Amino acid sequence: MSEQTNIQTVQQAYAAFGRKDISGLMSIMTEDIDWQFFGPKELPTGGQRKGKPEVQRFFQNVADAWEFASFEPKQFVAQDDMVVALGSYSGTAKGTGRKFDCQWAQMFTVQNGKVVRFREYTDTANLLEAYSGAPMRV
Repeated sequence: MSEQTNIQTVQQAYAAFGRKDISGLMSIMTEDIDWQFFGPKELPTGGQRKGKPEVQRFFQNVADAWEFASFEPKQFVAQDDMVVALGSYSGTAKGTGRKFDCQWAQMFTVQNGKVVRFREYTDTANLLEAYSGAPMRV
């Protein structure tokens, strides 16, 4: 598939997420999807998941933990079967009521019109501070 087609697949995934259409989002993934959000185990969204059932649980964890005020993919870069999206999100941790605001990079591998691999790199210290309610010290 072309790089532009791969970008469109990723944009479809973001559109489904924005509509809270998790089944539509899952339909863009392969059965053996490899999904990883790099973050500490204290975050309910941190870690690696394999296969659609585990990724669906990831999205349930997202819904349980975070209330998004914004979720904005801003730029897309594609090379071969890889698409990198750069963006930001902000919102509130549901358990503490604390705000978060993060820049992120999300990397997708797209094959035959389906996402086979996902990696997210973000400001996990900011998320952990909002989620735990404890200020992070550096």
